[in-house]
Amino acid sequence: MSVIVPEEQSAFLRELRLFHLNYKFGLDEILTKINILREELAFREGANPIEHVNSRIKTIDSLRAKAERIGCPLELDAIGKQIRDIAGVRIVCSFIGDIYRVLEMLTSQPDVTVREVKDYVALPKPNGYRSVHAIVEIPVFLSDTTRAVPIEIQIRTVAMDFWASVEHKIYYKYAKHVPAELLEELSAAARVAHELDTRMGELHRIVHG
Repeated sequence: MSVIVPEEQSAFLRELRLFHLNYKFGLDEILTKINILREELAFREGANPIEHVNSRIKTIDSLRAKAERIGCPLELDAIGKQIRDIAGVRIVCSFIGDIYRVLEMLTSQPDVTVREVKDYVALPKPNGYRSVHAIVEIPVFLSDTTRAVPIEIQIRTVAMDFWASVEHKIYYKYAKHVPAELLEELSAAARVAHELDTRMGELHRIVHG
């Protein structure tokens, strides 16, 4: 069994910090794109389909902890391939139609490469969760090279976001062992949230065409 000497560990930590920094740069790039779209649409249309945006990046400690938890080797190539949610953006829209519109505007840009899309709006998870998830790659131009950095994008409506927030708090409170009656209530609430989204979208269509 090989032992990592302090010098090797120090060198790996430096490489890991640079690897982590690349994700911060990629996150900065996608946030810039989103902010440009928000300002342009507000100017052109007098309204913005994006209600708000949140972003997050795993800390180095949480990244190492997840790698160990899923059995991923502490090697940069393995981490980059097996952990796809190192950096992420959540976009909350007004209406269901806005989800697909914003997704199209972002993913049609020539320097954005789509790696994966999961549509949990059209096909919700069994617990009622709805959202569109996409993994995209953004080029990051460094001093001596260019890195393609994967970023996870989640796009959902206000109602979907509210439901997901409550669901997360319930699962946290019960340490993921949620009583059956609460699971049924969550599932019913998800249906109500979707009905609200559908009705509000129809009202919007009637008013604005």
